[in-house]
Amino acid sequence: MENFQKDIEERTNLTSANKFELLLFQLGTPPASDRSELFGINVFKLSEIMPMVPLIQAAGMAPPMLGMIDVRGKILPVIDLPAVVGCTPRTGLNILLITEYARSTQAFAVESVDDIVRLDWNQVLTAETGIGGGYTMSMARLDSENLDSGRMALILDVEQILFDFIPGDRSGRVDEIKNKRFKYKPGAIAIVADDSKVARTLLENSLDAMGIPYDMHITGQSAWDKIQTIAAQAQAENVPISDKISFVLTDLEMPEMDGFTLTRNIRATDYMRNMPVIIHSSLSGNANEEHVRKVGADAYVAKFEVNELAEAIEHSLNAARPY
Repeated sequence: MENFQKDIEERTNLTSANKFELLLFQLGTPPASDRSELFGINVFKLSEIMPMVPLIQAAGMAPPMLGMIDVRGKILPVIDLPAVVGCTPRTGLNILLITEYARSTQAFAVESVDDIVRLDWNQVLTAETGIGGGYTMSMARLDSENLDSGRMALILDVEQILFDFIPGDRSGRVDEIKNKRFKYKPGAIAIVADDSKVARTLLENSLDAMGIPYDMHITGQSAWDKIQTIAAQAQAENVPISDKISFVLTDLEMPEMDGFTLTRNIRATDYMRNMPVIIHSSLSGNANEEHVRKVGADAYVAKFEVNELAEAIEHSLNAARPY
């Protein structure tokens, strides 16, 4: 187990090269199949790997919730991940993955852990399909030397899983949001990028409540392509890009290009270097938030804090330098 606990600073530095590390694990076999798929989770989300321990049963807890565990005095819910995606473990639920998402901590029960691989985000393809019970968000090509090889890992939309099975107040105070004043030029749009379906839905609802027009993207590369196209149009019209784009709102973990690289690209381009960039991510923790500041983002908001997001947008727009 100790081999999976890597140095945080080294892992953080991977984002400078559009890279990340993926923990590979097994959940068992899907219905009508004897083939066990590989699944993956970004190591940034992982705080600990531990053997299965006795569970504390909680009243009213139904599958796929298994119970609770006590990890050094902190009570965490345990989710049966094979049950979520419709797999049957061959040897049982043997391992717990302790994860942190958007300031919440929980454990996922899995069958086994295989390895950690280092990948480039361009090895990850968006794949919102029915694989994994509809919870597959993307697919990672594991062989960087041969991107056409069949060795793949499914990356689950954990944000959707948590949204579906762990209750939480995500509605926000809509009246307060509507009362905010967002300073941007008429006709300008926000460029928004997030690969999680539930995150995009919540962002769409939030931005609609704020009255902010937007253009939604699933990958950082798609968002960057759109920004460059709009920038070229603005330059051809001899107007500032702020006439076209009000701000950029991006997730960090995305196929093809991550939010760190997207932010660096914007800051490295003179014509748009002052464009407000807001990070909206389930990657929490001091190390990640500090790295967000280092790449030049104007604000960081943990998912799904709607009111904090509205405040960050309002503040970033009001503090924006001409661009």
